[in-house]
Amino acid sequence: MEALGRLFDISTGAVPVDLSTAAVTGKRVHLKNCGGVSIVVFKGAGTAGDDPVFDLQEHSASTGGTSQDLDVLTHYYVKQEATLDGDETWSKVTQSTASEVTGNATSAEEQAIYVFEVGANQLSDGFEWISLNVADVGTNAQLGGVLYLLHDLAVQRTPENLVNPLA
Repeated sequence: MEALGRLFDISTGAVPVDLSTAAVTGKRVHLKNCGGVSIVVFKGAGTAGDDPVFDLQEHSASTGGTSQDLDVLTHYYVKQEATLDGDETWSKVTQSTASEVTGNATSAEEQAIYVFEVGANQLSDGFEWISLNVADVGTNAQLGGVLYLLHDLAVQRTPENLVNPLA
């Protein structure tokens, strides 16, 4: 069996977009059928001062319902440099427990891959969906997108038979 469907599933958080046009409201994904999610943000270089800010939310329904900050992020991982060319190593960044993450002083000027890990058991009672929002980075173009890598699948299936990750 292939890794997709056995080890992980992938869902869209936000399709690649110019992060300077407006804040990006992340799409929701259901964590009921998995042990957790690795949220991957992939972004291009922008202009100094336009540092990205991310906000993790939890939800009580796939649409509507109650939404609130999910204050569980104590660390994240980042690969960052002027041009991502495959020779980067991961850096672990620690922070006080929060739902928000702000890139470092040069995060706007460099290309980057961020990874935030969230366990399904970290959600509050009555909340089964998460999303990652990205604040408007400012007036200068900076491309970025968000993918959800659902892992520790409760039921392993061939990719074409995986459960809808929003349901």
